Amino acid sequence: MNRWRSVILNTIVMTAGFGTLTMMSVAKPDVIAHFGISSDAFDLQHIAYVFGLFVAFLLGHTRIYEGSFKRSVAIALSWAAVPQLLIPYAPNWYVAVFLRFIQGFVVTLVPLFSTQIARYFVAERPFAKGIILSGIFWGGVFGSMSAKYLIHAFGWKGGFLVTVLIMYAVLLIWWLFTEDFEIIHERGEAKINVWKLKFTWVLGFTFFPALWVIFTIVGFSASIAYDMGWTKAHVATLSTNLNISKAIWSIVFGYIGYLLSRKNPTSRGLFRAIVQVMVISYMLSFVGLIVYAKAMLSGNYTIALAAVWLVGTIQGTGPAFWTSAPATYPKSVYPRASFALGLISNTANIVAPSITDLLARHSVGLAFGELALMPLVGILTLIAVSRMKMPVEEFGE
Repeated sequence: MNRWRSVILNTIVMTAGFGTLTMMSVAKPDVIAHFGISSDAFDLQHIAYVFGLFVAFLLGHTRIYEGSFKRSVAIALSWAAVPQLLIPYAPNWYVAVFLRFIQGFVVTLVPLFSTQIARYFVAERPFAKGIILSGIFWGGVFGSMSAKYLIHAFGWKGGFLVTVLIMYAVLLIWWLFTEDFEIIHERGEAKINVWKLKFTWVLGFTFFPALWVIFTIVGFSASIAYDMGWTKAHVATLSTNLNISKAIWSIVFGYIGYLLSRKNPTSRGLFRAIVQVMVISYMLSFVGLIVYAKAMLSGNYTIALAAVWLVGTIQGTGPAFWTSAPATYPKSVYPRASFALGLISNTANIVAPSITDLLARHSVGLAFGELALMPLVGILTLIAVSRMKMPVEEFGE
C-alpha cells in the first residue's frame, strides 16, 4: 500500500511543480505592464522554458542527482519554486526569461520518479508511471485555473509567491511519507556508456514524435483559432480539454501497459508490452490528428473539441517510454539511461514549434500534415527498436 501512496504523492508533487508551466501565460497582461515589454518579447519566456526542459536532462549526467533520492526530488522541485519566487523581483525582463529557463529543469522529476517506481514495481510500472505523468497535465490545468483566483486576490506578484508556498507545502508532505534510498551509479557504468549504444538513440527517438506533437499543438492551435476569429474562451476550452484528455489517457494507457506486462514480466516481455502500448497510442492519435486537422481547417469548433480527446491519446506513449530504461538496461546504468533517453526525445522541444510555424506560413494544411505524420514516424521507429538486442540482454543484469 505504501508504494501506491508514493505514486499519489509523486503525482501531487508533479502537479504543483508543473503549475508553473501555464501560470505565466495567465499573468501575461500584468507581466507585460510590469516589465514594459511587447507581446513578442513576452513569448521569449515560453521559448526559454521549453529550452530548459531539454537542457534539464544533461543534469542526469552530473553528480547533482546522485545520493539521496529525497534530496534529489527537493532539488528538482526547487528549480520551479525558487525562480517563481524571484521572477516578480527580477531587475529586468531578460533576467526573468533566464529564470523561466531554469524553471524548465523541473522536468527532471520525471526520470527521478522513474528510478523510484522501478524499485517498487515490475509489471505495474507503466500504470504507476501513467498516474505520475498525468501530474504534468493536471499541473497545467491547476496552474491556469488557480492563477485566475490567486492573481485576482493577491495580484500577480502575490499569486506567484503563494504558488511557491504551495510547492514547498506539498514537498514537505511528500518528504514525511516517502522512503529514502541512494541513487548510485555502480562501477558497471564505466564499462557501459549508454551514449555509445545504438539502442539508446533509437529508443530515445521513439518518444520524439510524441513530444513533437505535445509541445507544438497547443500553441499552434491557439494561433490558428484566433486567426479564424474564435474567442479566448474557445481557445481556453480547447487547451483545457486537451490537457485533461492527456492526463486521463496517461493513466488509461498506463493500466493497459500493466495488463500486457503482467503476462510476461521478463525483460523482453516488459519491453514487448512497452512497444505495443506505444504503437496503439500512436495509431489512435494519428486518427485523432487527421480528424482534428480537418475540423480546424474547416472552422468546425464542435468537432475540433471532440477530436482533442482522441489527439490526447498520444500521451499514452509516455508511461510506456518512461518505464523502458529499467526494463531494458542493467541496474547499474538505468538511472543514467533514463536521463539520456529524456535528452534525446526532448530535442523535439527545441525544433518542433519553429518548424511547424515555418510550414504554416506556407500552408496551414501542410503544418497539420506534418503533425499527423509524427505518429507514423513513431510507429516505424518502434518497429526498428523492437528488433534490436537490449542492453540488459547484451551485458546482463
